[in-house]
Amino acid sequence: MHLDLTNGEIKSHIIKLAIPALVGYFFHTMINMTDTFFAGMISTHSLAALSLSASIFFMILAVGIGMSEAVTSLVGNALGEKDTKKAQHIALNAIVLAALISIVLSIVGLIGVPLLIEALGDTSYMQQTLLYINPVLYGVVFFIFSFFFNALLVSIGDMKSFRNILIFVSFVNIILDYIFIEYLHLGISGISYATVITEFIAMAYLFYKLKHTKLWVGMSEFVYDKDIFIKLLQQGLPPSVNMFMMAFGMYIITYFVAPYGKEAVAGFGIGMRIEQIFLMPVVGLNIAVLSIISQNNGAKMYGRIKETLKRAIRYGWIISIVAVLSFFLFAGEMASLLSSDLVVIGEAKTYLYISGLASFGFVVIFVYIAMLQGMGQPNVIMPVSFYRQVLAPVLLLSLLASFKMDIIYVWIIIDLIIFSSAIFLWWYAKKKFDIIAS
Repeated sequence: MHLDLTNGEIKSHIIKLAIPALVGYFFHTMINMTDTFFAGMISTHSLAALSLSASIFFMILAVGIGMSEAVTSLVGNALGEKDTKKAQHIALNAIVLAALISIVLSIVGLIGVPLLIEALGDTSYMQQTLLYINPVLYGVVFFIFSFFFNALLVSIGDMKSFRNILIFVSFVNIILDYIFIEYLHLGISGISYATVITEFIAMAYLFYKLKHTKLWVGMSEFVYDKDIFIKLLQQGLPPSVNMFMMAFGMYIITYFVAPYGKEAVAGFGIGMRIEQIFLMPVVGLNIAVLSIISQNNGAKMYGRIKETLKRAIRYGWIISIVAVLSFFLFAGEMASLLSSDLVVIGEAKTYLYISGLASFGFVVIFVYIAMLQGMGQPNVIMPVSFYRQVLAPVLLLSLLASFKMDIIYVWIIIDLIIFSSAIFLWWYAKKKFDIIAS
């Protein structure tokens, strides 16, 4: 199947692409929620360790996620040019690159994770965090190939395969978590084993679907292309750094939240996972916008790009209104599903009440990053990510820590940083679009 996004109604394409992605990522988040639930059953300490592991593991995967977005952009542009052979050539080189990235990330993760844990200044997190993260790091290859196979499917407009397999493995993950923890008593390690197994299943299924598309011609047709590797790195490095900075930003926040106690760290982890549920539609929009703009940029149909952006922002802000209202009305009830600790629940509520407002800024950031990637203009993503995830949080939260202010001000500062980043990206993307389209 190849969905031609250079023709047809934009509204229909956004819905057709975003909804399957939304459903898929919703169930992906449900896997994380399941893991959080079972970690909470073990102990608050395990829950805090899982929160820390999430930020560290996402740093490792960030490179794979960002590079896979470059694959969608390059293959999508080739398809927009109606050059199927070029798209196939890029796809094979991308798969080889995925294998190389997997090896590097596993090695870097196994060496670097203990150092990051030590940097928190509280070694009590070490044992629980390593019990969870090490098995996952050995299985990084399954995650990276899943991202790349799905990126290729997304480039031809296939969002349903990813949705379908994530629905399936989310239920498999529940069963495996239950067996490994309740019957085999593997503790937090059991959660990581379940994660690796479910990701292997997802990878195998996505590869099966890819083999039945016109992009797959078999590895026997692979011809190493230095220029393609360079283009993938040029396109993939900015979004990879962006994703890495997002994950590192989670670690930085955890670093500044840690002095408030393990309940605060656990509450942050719960609040963040609940927030992710409501961000899933925005992630769906991001993927739809990237796919639509990639093909239309290749076809030089700039009017359709402008309409895509307008509609995506409108839909995203409607989603944000629903999210913010849900947080204000039901934050406590949602948090109580993942922990029975009243202090942890209170910390999660505080996070959601304040940080939930940032969803409006996230809509702008996600949509315009997708637009810049789809049009081959991703360079600004890196400095903006560095500002949003590292520079501003370190400077402002350090200042906050020196005054020993309440944790509520941590979340207010994070909101302000997100909104300032969104405003800049909107201005920059609009300026770039006007230059390219003129």
